[in-house]
Amino acid sequence: MSDNTLTRMDLSEAVFREVGLSRNESAQLVESVLGHMSDALSAGHSVKISSFGTFSVRDKAARIGRNPKTGEEVPIHPRRVLTFRPSHLMKDRVAAGNKR
Repeated sequence: MSDNTLTRMDLSEAVFREVGLSRNESAQLVESVLGHMSDALSAGHSVKISSFGTFSVRDKAARIGRNPKTGEEVPIHPRRVLTFRPSHLMKDRVAAGNKR
């Protein structure tokens, strides 16, 4: 892993080592999985990965915000945002990593 960030290349390399597919097939598999996830989220569906968490899309309503520098009120338009909710197992695993 490069600089504590897991990349697509790291994922495809892990698939290559652990599953035994060729590097090219591993990269295609990772791209396919990420593509299916992106397509589902773009369509407004949730993506639930057992023991990991749930990605979902949420609609946020329009509201009035405030520019912190000037104090001027600014309209914030309605938008869709991506949220992630980790599973309890993931939360526990991350918390256990803090106890070093």
